[in-house]
Amino acid sequence: MPWKETRAMDERGRLVYLVQEGESVAEAARQCGVSRKTAHKWLARHAELGLSGLTDRSSAALTHPNALTDEVAERVIELRAAHPTWGPRKLMHWLREHESKCIWPVASTIGRLLKERGLTIPRSRRRPLKPYTQPLEHCTGPNRVWCADFKGWFHTGDGKRCDPLTISDGYSRYLLQTRGLAHPTFIAVRPLFEATLREYGLPEAIRTDNGVPFASTTGLGLSRLAVWWIDLGITPERIMPGCPEQNGRHERMHRTLKLETLKPPAHTLRQQQFRFDTFRNQYNNERPHEALEYRTPADVYRISPRSYPSRLKRHEYRSAWKVCRVYRKGCFYHAGTNYFLTDVLGEREIALAPTENEEIHLIYYGHVCIGLLNQRKKRIGAPPRNATPLE
Repeated sequence: MPWKETRAMDERGRLVYLVQEGESVAEAARQCGVSRKTAHKWLARHAELGLSGLTDRSSAALTHPNALTDEVAERVIELRAAHPTWGPRKLMHWLREHESKCIWPVASTIGRLLKERGLTIPRSRRRPLKPYTQPLEHCTGPNRVWCADFKGWFHTGDGKRCDPLTISDGYSRYLLQTRGLAHPTFIAVRPLFEATLREYGLPEAIRTDNGVPFASTTGLGLSRLAVWWIDLGITPERIMPGCPEQNGRHERMHRTLKLETLKPPAHTLRQQQFRFDTFRNQYNNERPHEALEYRTPADVYRISPRSYPSRLKRHEYRSAWKVCRVYRKGCFYHAGTNYFLTDVLGEREIALAPTENEEIHLIYYGHVCIGLLNQRKKRIGAPPRNATPLE
């Protein structure tokens, strides 16, 4: 028994002893330093329970008006079982949105309930990091930037390879496409992008990593897919190598996709695709998103006003720019010299935009600056950031 409780027992026992020896209750209370009301309470407990009645009792309330009822607790657990990756806040907002007739507890109470039921996974504490400018800060509305990537290939239960392609809107987090492919090739990817663009319209830019088929290792990193996007009036954006955080919103979605559809993978590609489709529907229409003030992506996303064109238009350049034709093997001719650019632009026209330095030209294909030509060194390099040609 703790020392403080033992000392209290001694004081109460002393008061009972004094009264039993003939002292008045008032005198015994005075000697023990308590009020007569407290003395009568101790004497009554001793008379009812003996020495055990003199121990400290809990001051906690026997009932609580805000305590969880069994029905509320079981409904929270049921929803958590249906969505194992949802945290307390998402569960709370979903219940308040879809079952508003009931009074639901706050997120901290739901979190405590999940912890009591063993439904939480403790996370290790991360070291605080300095804040940095968000790479997608220019994504200020739907269809400003789409994000695309491959989740990473795996084998289904029957041994078939599955490489999921995912496309999302960077602003609303709306998941536009989730399709399991056998291989990440241009031939397999283009029909999916075309179907997505026809359904949702054209974004201003598409952000990807530097892998195939989004980029290539030859020329200026342009791929056939990126050239097709430029022909449609879409700007290809590539993150820096080894910096997946520059596409962090999309990568975060991948973590949820993995937890809900790949543990373990389905037995066949068809069954796995059914999981992807189910996840995409729930992610867009049911799952509240904290960054969207707990609205769903479907509540925020709007189809692009730029519809898919019936035919591709020829690129037009400024009159002061020099237009050059790229040969089939990827070279173009300028000022008496042949330069190799990239074979994916074969049989197309590029433009050389002048700069303040007469020996430096910016290379444009369509509306995108794809390179820099140093006429003195006779070399082509990567385009500078925020390149601006002369007016």
